[in-house]
Amino acid sequence: MSTQYEQSDPTTPSGSGSCLYDLLCSDSPHWDRPSDAESASWFIRKERRSLGPQERLERMLEESGNHVCADCGTPDPKWVSLSLGVFICIKCSGVHRSLGSHISKVLSVKLDEWTDDQVDSLENLGGNNVVNSKYEAFLPDNLNKPRPDSSIEERSDYIRRKYEMQQFLECNEQTGCGHHPHHRTSVLTLQITPSHNFSDKKNSEKQSRHRLGHKFRNSWVRKDIDQHKPSKKSNSLAGMVEFVGLVKVNVVKGTNLAVRDMVSSDPYVILSLGQQSVKTRVIKNNLNPVWNESLMLSIPDNVPPLKVFVYDKDTFKADDFMGDAEIDIQPLVAAAKAYEKSDIQEPLQLGKWVSNKDNQLISDGMITLTDGKIKQEISIRLQNVERGTLEIELECVPLTQ
Repeated sequence: MSTQYEQSDPTTPSGSGSCLYDLLCSDSPHWDRPSDAESASWFIRKERRSLGPQERLERMLEESGNHVCADCGTPDPKWVSLSLGVFICIKCSGVHRSLGSHISKVLSVKLDEWTDDQVDSLENLGGNNVVNSKYEAFLPDNLNKPRPDSSIEERSDYIRRKYEMQQFLECNEQTGCGHHPHHRTSVLTLQITPSHNFSDKKNSEKQSRHRLGHKFRNSWVRKDIDQHKPSKKSNSLAGMVEFVGLVKVNVVKGTNLAVRDMVSSDPYVILSLGQQSVKTRVIKNNLNPVWNESLMLSIPDNVPPLKVFVYDKDTFKADDFMGDAEIDIQPLVAAAKAYEKSDIQEPLQLGKWVSNKDNQLISDGMITLTDGKIKQEISIRLQNVERGTLEIELECVPLTQ
């Protein structure tokens, strides 16, 4: 084996430069060293890896193509689709969220805490120019991309055609020319098939809760069909709403949750706001899980309730329902709007969501101004289940921020 390692590398630079090259590559195995064609980008990635995640993100924003929104061209984008690998503006980020996290997982450059692995994944996708060269490879000449001043309808139509239906995708061996998957159509077909017994109104509410976890795991696109039976037109309009801000939801912990396996459960939480949905990680074998996981959702102009669903993760069957709850976020949004331009810095109580027999609150949900941020802490009982509570922290971020 030693002989194999000592053989010369024909791709290694020759001359005096080889010493410097060998020194820089000395901490890498022989077979991992880059070729001459790759060495420049290899050294750049190596240098970036020594920086923190936030610094690396800022460096990426300075690259060609990343300084404007990948979808509408708005300068200085502060949001990222981690799953697609593009930097986007706040208006387009709302449409991306409405696609579902199985298509586009949206994070904030500033508000979210990034890990090195997440930045590595983003770098590997190549940035706006590389991704657009793929998803806009066959953009029709008579179709114009959205502009910074485009309406939400124009953005939504374009973004859905680009990423969800993949109508402009480049031809390759996997996709083939002329074949563009229509995710929404396939899901809608499954949902209206009579063999699923969705027409049974008596059991529709129970079925809807159990289907929600299963659909999220496979392909969550919109609200349950038993409650809303949208036509193809209304389905195509999903996400065509204006957003007034963002709500940052920290799912802190659950207490005394229901047993769904032999003696325990593997719980996770789904948050739904309008057409958007996000999901926490699964915590194995725990009835008192501590997630302490922050998730972000765009707030539609009509401010619907924040819906919370808890499920037990199963491998070989549909996930088991473990309770749900609704949180009225309108008081929080109203407080954020009222104090958006305020210079007050000292802690201040702005209002509260009062606990009573008509809601699931364990105690009053106080709305406070803390360090210039509008926050609310909520302890809530799960409904439609034998037991269980959740602790959640909310923070409202106005659109201007």
